[in-house]
Amino acid sequence: MTHPRTLADIPTPALVIDLFAMERNIRTMEDYLSGGPCKLRPHFKAHKTPEIAKRQLAAGTCTGITVATVGEAEVAATFCDDILIANQVIGRDKAARVAELAKSIKIAVAIESELGLDQLSEAAQRTGATIGALVEVNIGFRAGTAPGEPAVALARRASDTAGVELQGLMGYAGHAAAMDDRTQREAAERSAIERLLASVAAVREAGLPCEIVSAGSTGTYDITTQMQGVTEIQAGSYVLMDTAYAKFGLPFEQAFWVQGTVVSRPSETRVTADCGHKSCTMDHGVPDMKDIEGASVMFLADEHAMIAVPPESTLKPGDPVAMWPSHIDPTINLHDVFYVVEGDRVVNVWPIEARGYREQRQPD
Repeated sequence: MTHPRTLADIPTPALVIDLFAMERNIRTMEDYLSGGPCKLRPHFKAHKTPEIAKRQLAAGTCTGITVATVGEAEVAATFCDDILIANQVIGRDKAARVAELAKSIKIAVAIESELGLDQLSEAAQRTGATIGALVEVNIGFRAGTAPGEPAVALARRASDTAGVELQGLMGYAGHAAAMDDRTQREAAERSAIERLLASVAAVREAGLPCEIVSAGSTGTYDITTQMQGVTEIQAGSYVLMDTAYAKFGLPFEQAFWVQGTVVSRPSETRVTADCGHKSCTMDHGVPDMKDIEGASVMFLADEHAMIAVPPESTLKPGDPVAMWPSHIDPTINLHDVFYVVEGDRVVNVWPIEARGYREQRQPD
């Protein structure tokens, strides 16, 4: 099956990647990290696309891949042999799937509870595999065990648990990554990472292994990497970017967009396009218009984008429009493929293979 030849041939709504901009983003991160002690474990959840991840890994500064779900890990395992599931894995079926992966690749899981640890241990012992564990420390955001002695206690428990290998600690300061003001963002990130590093010191003082210290994000990549003791960052959005991060002034380009088609011109100051909420999320705000001076997105309905335009705009039904998404991860999760372009020429179509939630492993 042949792919469309030009942007004008793409069926809309669709996701489009500017190949050269994406490759420049990969090189920018590579140049920043090259030669330094902190490495990159790019987050697959941002784009869920093997062809992008392979290019990130080939850049040379990566220790492996970060994923958010067991399903993403199963996809990533087809091209990467060192994976961190940076979320808790709870449920015997999911633990069994992780153990299956651990038979052939190096895989670690963030742990914060004895329940998750015990389920991973049971699954690992059934398969004869070893599953790595990073104790997740709560440094101010979504999850994790408390810093200090509680983190040490869970690390000790993991070290003593059959089928599990304690490899280190991790923490995610999502609250800091979302702060617009650079000064506030840096202060919040440093404070959070200091709590993580204090727990690292306590774990090591207890005689427990702590080879990996994993943290950070696109929004804090140049802050977290400068804190001595962090061994890897989990940046993901940098490779394609969105408007939420673009306003931070980071040295990465917006390299993907939602392509749509005008379907109506209900008034001289408004057009309606076919790229609604089912193709572009609004959790970080409405998207920005690309390449149309004076135009702005008013609202996204299920199937339609209502767009305000200047009265002199010549947009009419059948014309193309493009929107910069405000949040990379959930927008990409709505689509099956990326159309990859060099200028206006479509050079490839890449499946977004890890989108959605993959089926659970069927019982033997």
